[in-house]
Amino acid sequence: MSHVIGVDIGTQGTKAVLLSESGEVLAHSYSGYEVNTPRPSWAEQWPNVWVEAVKETISEVKAISGVDKESVKGIGISSLYGGAGVPVDENLEPVFPCLIWMDRRAEDEVDWVKNNVDLDKLFDITGNHVNSYFGFTKMLWIKNNKKEIWDEIEYFIPPANYAIHELTGELAVDYSSAGNIGGVFDLKKREWSEEMMNDLGIPSDMMLPRLVSCTDVVGKLTDETAEELGLSPNTAVVAGGIDAPVANVGAGAFAEGSHVAMTGTSMCWGLITRQRNLSPKLVSMPYSLESEEKIYTFGGSSTAGVLARWFRDEFARLEKDVGAKLDLEAYDLLEMKAKDIPPGSEGLLVLPYFMGERSPIWDSNARGTIVGLSLYHSREHLYRAFFEGVAYALKHNVELVEKTEAELDEEIIISGGVTQSELWPQIFADVTGYPVKIIKDDVEAPLGDALLAGLATDVFDSPEVIEDWLEFKPAIEPSEENYEIYDEYFEQYLDIYQNIKGNMEQLTELP
Repeated sequence: MSHVIGVDIGTQGTKAVLLSESGEVLAHSYSGYEVNTPRPSWAEQWPNVWVEAVKETISEVKAISGVDKESVKGIGISSLYGGAGVPVDENLEPVFPCLIWMDRRAEDEVDWVKNNVDLDKLFDITGNHVNSYFGFTKMLWIKNNKKEIWDEIEYFIPPANYAIHELTGELAVDYSSAGNIGGVFDLKKREWSEEMMNDLGIPSDMMLPRLVSCTDVVGKLTDETAEELGLSPNTAVVAGGIDAPVANVGAGAFAEGSHVAMTGTSMCWGLITRQRNLSPKLVSMPYSLESEEKIYTFGGSSTAGVLARWFRDEFARLEKDVGAKLDLEAYDLLEMKAKDIPPGSEGLLVLPYFMGERSPIWDSNARGTIVGLSLYHSREHLYRAFFEGVAYALKHNVELVEKTEAELDEEIIISGGVTQSELWPQIFADVTGYPVKIIKDDVEAPLGDALLAGLATDVFDSPEVIEDWLEFKPAIEPSEENYEIYDEYFEQYLDIYQNIKGNMEQLTELP
């Protein structure tokens, strides 16, 4: 029997699964790490933590499963959006940390692009606009602020592609990772845009010349790495891509209009389409399946599950202590009380912009805001309001796509850590008005990675095999009564941001 491994390099940890040719998950592994935040709105990571975690999780799933090493035919690897990518020198050694998607330091560079580059041409060629979220602005920040580093840089390599090089010695960039850099990738031609790089002042030779499909084999494990991992040097390593579209693959989303909200640290809600340039307020990149033809267009909220974690750590130490004694999660204890709070949290509303915000407002100065707080409100009110705030962010993006020519399926699939909650998916349904589908035993992007690896190595005949593996829980239907309540709160959500965004900007400038 043949086997494949799927690995996803996340913002706060790396996950791996080992899958049989019949789709059975034989082993899981996880390795956690931290994000470096040396200043407010800065977020960076050195790639060695990713490579160590990738090797650790692959070794562990191989050991746990006990399968023969020759039976493991392929490894698929996806990763967080790595912003600028890993800047490496001529020896392919990192010379500066990777400025990841959360990093917002490149605001001056954004202003420069807006004032010096034809934004209509930028959107027409790349399918994307300009924001400090995108990697090309982060590259410009390094150019402008770290001249000595810039002069050493040979290439910028996205996280998954860097890890693949460390395993195989081969260099390549998959289409989805290239497209998600924004600014420098031609979404129509599926190649680097010399024209835009000239306009931006980014040398084209800093981009890896080898561009590959997300289901292409980049190379095989080196002899040394194979021995370290307990695998055969014949094991193929497959390009994979950005975690959000790969998670969509893992949720069985293949058809035009399929849409999935991947809700982990942040939230990425995206749809599969062949239509380019739906909106400059959204992010577009090649999809992980049929990446030469299909496009993944998404809207993302910078914070989602991380808000629940932050709330637990800062305001729920009692629940953490009690939960440890009772073998319960603090989240469960908080939710037991929050579920009894009425929709709208009795006049409490949260703007979940705790790390700036991506689409559709694209405001790096946006800040987390709690409105309506009174002495009446409890922690349970606030905890529920955090859930609702993220759901409003989802609705904001969904409504943007509904106004385009794109069609959306009648149901939305929710994947990621948020699905462990009983309350949050119901709030998503009630706020958006879409029935919510959740996969039983959701393993997120690593399942998609394993599928891509199997397709590349002929372990699987077609992506549709995943339909036999996935089992969905009964759909969570929205409450019409709650939807009407939330619709009124959503209008306030939109208005509050417009009314105070100037104050948010001024606050970021104060000492």
